[in-house]
Amino acid sequence: MEERREINRVEFKANSVIVDKESLEKYFGEVKNVSPLGMAITVDEKTPSILGNDVIVVAETLIMYADVVREDQETNGKKTIALKARKFTPDVLQYLFEHIAEGIEE
Repeated sequence: MEERREINRVEFKANSVIVDKESLEKYFGEVKNVSPLGMAITVDEKTPSILGNDVIVVAETLIMYADVVREDQETNGKKTIALKARKFTPDVLQYLFEHIAEGIEE
């Protein structure tokens, strides 16, 4: 029996914040597309490489824990970061609620 379902990414324009789980550095970008399995975000080309890092992405009504699996340079002074979703574990959720807002003034 052939599988007929396919999970495609859909366009989802939204501002986003990428938080490197280890360093707590925050990088700002714009989501290009999203699926249940991943997402692509455009950032300034001066954003340091986070390839291979665990990150938490916050984009409007969406929070994703992910691995950075690819970085592609664009010609317009930007680069695209491709993310592969990971399952939240209890320790990551605890980390998220304790650290995600550090350094942000209310």
